[in-house]
Amino acid sequence: MTHSFFQPPAGERYALRNLRAPRCLVQAATPQFADDELCAIDLMVDHGRIAAIEAAGVLPAELGPDLDASMVLPGMVDCHTHLDKGHIWPRQANPTGDGAGASMATMRDRQANWSAEDVRRRMEFGLATAYAKGVVAISTHLDSLAPQASISFPVLSELRERWAGRIELQVSSIAPLDVFLGDEGRRLADIVAESGGKLGCVTRSARYPAEPMPPDLDEALVRVFTLAAERGLDLDLHVDESTDPRSRALIRVARTAQALRFQGRILCGHVTSLALQSDEFIEETIAACRDAGIDIVSLPTVNMYLQDRSAEARTPRWRGVTVLHEMKARGLRVAVAGDNCRDPFHAYGDHDMLDTFTQAVKILHLDHPLGDWIRAATETPAAIMGIDRGLLRAGSSADLLVLKARSYSEMLSRTQFDRTVLRAGRAIDTTLPDYRLLDDLMTA
Repeated sequence: MTHSFFQPPAGERYALRNLRAPRCLVQAATPQFADDELCAIDLMVDHGRIAAIEAAGVLPAELGPDLDASMVLPGMVDCHTHLDKGHIWPRQANPTGDGAGASMATMRDRQANWSAEDVRRRMEFGLATAYAKGVVAISTHLDSLAPQASISFPVLSELRERWAGRIELQVSSIAPLDVFLGDEGRRLADIVAESGGKLGCVTRSARYPAEPMPPDLDEALVRVFTLAAERGLDLDLHVDESTDPRSRALIRVARTAQALRFQGRILCGHVTSLALQSDEFIEETIAACRDAGIDIVSLPTVNMYLQDRSAEARTPRWRGVTVLHEMKARGLRVAVAGDNCRDPFHAYGDHDMLDTFTQAVKILHLDHPLGDWIRAATETPAAIMGIDRGLLRAGSSADLLVLKARSYSEMLSRTQFDRTVLRAGRAIDTTLPDYRLLDDLMTA
């Protein structure tokens, strides 16, 4: 096992003693508070599950090691990724570093290279990396313009079966909004339904690429909602990923949901242009989202990379993220997620939700106090995905990250390369797949 700073005891039943865990993630009768944000616990593991959570010092020393106040987290959850785009950067870089350049570069690579084998190998590389980092669930979008949906969705179904028990894998489509006004949109909705996925799109139009909101936005939204409702599908939308304050689709999504009395879940990602609106419009939009039951996911590392770039040597003027604090304060479920990795939309990244959360704290000021923001990378995205993950409680699988860090300060200051990742109570090999495994694909 590489990098792990400790090995749990052999055998099916053992204790991890003297740990520190986020108070907001621990469900136990008598936690012992270590400070305002962490509690001191002993954790009993029995046949791969958490058997008990006690106050630190309760479990006998002979049951397991004293971990000297090391932090423990539940397996992390990434509710918005693009595994099918991942790791194409070496063969298709983004020359401008902005969204328009990313879209063009991705289209060129997709049309030239995205066979089933190419998509399968790159997606599996991403899954193997995320698994080694301690991610237990992923929801990925798949580029879905014809004919790609008929190639990528069967690959996803194959990988979901292959990775069952290691990573819970969900899927959403992604296509321009106006696709759903014709037969291609109906066929795509059928493919999504057959895969057990979520219906997704971008609130931009292929027919009006220069428009922040296409003139047929409302008509197309009604069609997307109708297709989803007819098939019992949830929605997972890319909304207002823009630096243009004229991009105001989120409130239209919320009002469409209310008008149609849509019963499924709705997740909206990015919504960065909302941060450029007036305070009054922000409040109006958040209220509409709350009334419609819309969840929000922010992608801070990718949007900070893409947005407010200039062709000139100019420093970016804003952080490219949405109003997450205001949304959470008004009752919306909000999450952070990893989004793109080593592709034209983000040149960097390593499928590491702990790193995503660490960067989100700094980009979005999720501190002073940190409070319960760790839920945005654990419990909340799990709830958004409708899965039972992201908490520390008796009876749940012992899928854990044990960090050498003893506090949030230590965790957020130093990259946790030496984390121990437990799955069903056993330490896994955290060796990362070598980029050289993809070299033959990069010569295309």
